[in-house]
Amino acid sequence: MRLTILGCSGSVPGAGTAASGYLVEAKGTLLGLDLGNGTLAQLQKEHDPFDLDALVLSHLHPDHCADFSALTVFRRYHPAPPFDPASRKLPVHAPAEAPSRLANAYAPHEREREHTDLTDVFTFEPLTEGTRRIGPFSVTSVRVDHPTAAFGIRLSAEGATLAYTGDTGPCAQLDRLADGADVLLAEASWTDAPDRPAGVHLSGRQAGELAARAGVGRLLLTHVPPWTDAAAVLGEARSAFTGPAELVEQGAGYDILASPKA
Repeated sequence: MRLTILGCSGSVPGAGTAASGYLVEAKGTLLGLDLGNGTLAQLQKEHDPFDLDALVLSHLHPDHCADFSALTVFRRYHPAPPFDPASRKLPVHAPAEAPSRLANAYAPHEREREHTDLTDVFTFEPLTEGTRRIGPFSVTSVRVDHPTAAFGIRLSAEGATLAYTGDTGPCAQLDRLADGADVLLAEASWTDAPDRPAGVHLSGRQAGELAARAGVGRLLLTHVPPWTDAAAVLGEARSAFTGPAELVEQGAGYDILASPKA
């Protein structure tokens, strides 16, 4: 598998950096994983958006799905698409309320009601806890701790596993999500402090502790807001996890390879 970072700024876009969005490729299949503010522009640097074979949205906060509206415009109104978008609708795996919430984001006014049914170019598959098949990927969804319906996503293909926390506070489900993963892509939105609100985000220390408990091969930190000291977050993670750990960078690619087994 290959992971590409479309954006990794937490909560909001940063100066010249997009919010959360990732691509995962395996066996010729291109899977989108979140599509936050600015990520569609980054996607077009290397890919035609029509190249997407499926899209998974971990949850429906704007920094993880805002560019879905732009993708809707692209698929509906492109003057020369490579295929008929109505005959090859993009599968979207997202929380159950996605069709209505994404439609309202795209066309919220009553006079635009005829535009709010997005099923002309998308098919919606509700995320639930469990495992499904998307092309070559085995995709396991785990409900995590966040103010809205949110899921951590575990992807396996070609003998390797990538676990993505999405946005979440510490919770027992994360250990199941990350257990033995070759790569853990973990949000780390702030440094550790006793007064951080519960059920929202992970600190650098908590992300590192999760990686250590789960025995992952490599820790990649993402979703660091522009106002957070990223170096301090990374330092916390490295103090808790002795394996390879780094901050992801927009535009960077990472090979997801099976870790050597003891």
